[in-house]
Amino acid sequence: MLRDLSEILLTEEQIQARVQELGTTITQACEDLQTEELTVICVTSGSILFTADLIRQIQLHVRLDCIQVSSYQNKTHAVTEPQILSKLKLDIPGRHVLLVDDILDTGKTLKALMKLLNKENPASLRTCVLLNKQERREVDITADLIGFEIPNEFVVGYGLDFAERYRNLPYIGILKKELQGS
Repeated sequence: MLRDLSEILLTEEQIQARVQELGTTITQACEDLQTEELTVICVTSGSILFTADLIRQIQLHVRLDCIQVSSYQNKTHAVTEPQILSKLKLDIPGRHVLLVDDILDTGKTLKALMKLLNKENPASLRTCVLLNKQERREVDITADLIGFEIPNEFVVGYGLDFAERYRNLPYIGILKKELQGS
């Protein structure tokens, strides 16, 4: 699979070090809110690995839920507006919520999810993304916590995929252009 990448952008060690830093920051932020519990909402499937590693670094009681969103449909760019494919199982009114996603590029998914979650009246709603691709932003939105700033390249690995492949890579790399299709 390494031969399918033009370069490794982030190593496994870089990712794990940053995830640990983010966990510490989140723990401190929740202590500042005077809460010992956090509801984490994982945007699946891309952020499963990131969320799993992240919640192990958060030194609080964590409630975990997942929400599934689709917009890429095996392409390298969004072909539809974000479609929310599942509902939350946990109640979030009055709770401190952290929405975790793998990548913030156009901003449409994060914006749609924040609008949906804010309707539930959480005590607080913060966002955390592993990757921020500012060059692709189409809506005015910024994540509260960002793992890494990356260039406008199509990346895979550590949960991110192309046509459901490459999610299992422990690092993040740029997929060769000739393998990206349309």
